[in-house]
Amino acid sequence: MKVGLFVAIGLVLLAVLLVQFSKGTSLFRGTYSLKLHAVNVGGLKVKSGVLLSGVQVGTVKQIRLAPDGRSVTITLKVYKDFPIYHDARFVIEQAGFLGDQFVSVIPTENLPPALTNNADVDCQEPFNLQEVARSAAGFIQRLDETTKKLDAAVTDLRAQVLNAQTLANFSASITNLRVFTEQAIGAVKGINGIVATNGSQVGLAVSNAVYFTTELNRLAASAQEMLATNGANLTAATKNIEDLTITFKQLAADLQAGKGLAGTVLQNQQLATNVQTIAANLSITASNLNRVGLWGILWSHKPPATNTFKTSTSPNRARP
Repeated sequence: MKVGLFVAIGLVLLAVLLVQFSKGTSLFRGTYSLKLHAVNVGGLKVKSGVLLSGVQVGTVKQIRLAPDGRSVTITLKVYKDFPIYHDARFVIEQAGFLGDQFVSVIPTENLPPALTNNADVDCQEPFNLQEVARSAAGFIQRLDETTKKLDAAVTDLRAQVLNAQTLANFSASITNLRVFTEQAIGAVKGINGIVATNGSQVGLAVSNAVYFTTELNRLAASAQEMLATNGANLTAATKNIEDLTITFKQLAADLQAGKGLAGTVLQNQQLATNVQTIAANLSITASNLNRVGLWGILWSHKPPATNTFKTSTSPNRARP
């Protein structure tokens, strides 16, 4: 019995030491649970460490896949001595390049309240090296295709643009440009010579232009002064012209309405005919007076056959 008791005590102590020095929680420290929700745990295992600012404050107790397979729930056991606030960030990280993965708790401002037992929080998925490698492979493939297209474009450029004919045309263009610049320089020199030899004439022309503009300014000033001096007269003349126009309009309206002698003549057709007959008879009488004289008309027994008076259909017709 002594031996059995000794062996039992030794086994208990060995179990305690194993729990104490393993990644599991201690049997003599209180803990609380946190439930993390992530899309991918990236190979995180049970009993992996939970580090708060690099210090281990608990372990991973359980990893459970959701029934739909689209999310994972990670249960953590955290020592009660280390409160974690609700604004902390949970990230699955890896120790070194090929080391074990763990849950890293990154505190921010430690705003209360602190997380309680069985609190649900979100966890950021770990860095996936294989996914990055696949993305890099796709990027390298696209880069290779772009390089091929660029090489083909350079080949086409050399074949179509940088060929012998194009280079010859470009050289000819450069030569023509050089000749043109030389001719332009010669033309500028000629213009400078003309200006130098005809400086006096150019100066005289400029002086004449200045004198003309001065006289034009004086004329404008005189015209403005005349308008200012005779403004009242011009206004009165304009008023008189306006009154005369109104009078003419009134006369035209009276003629159109048949007022006055002229209006009556225009409106009465019979009277207008009589007036025309009288005018014709007066014209014939004047013609006879000019031809035979006054005594010839008075003492003649027979009027000239060629000249007769016109008669009107009106009762008031003209008499010979």
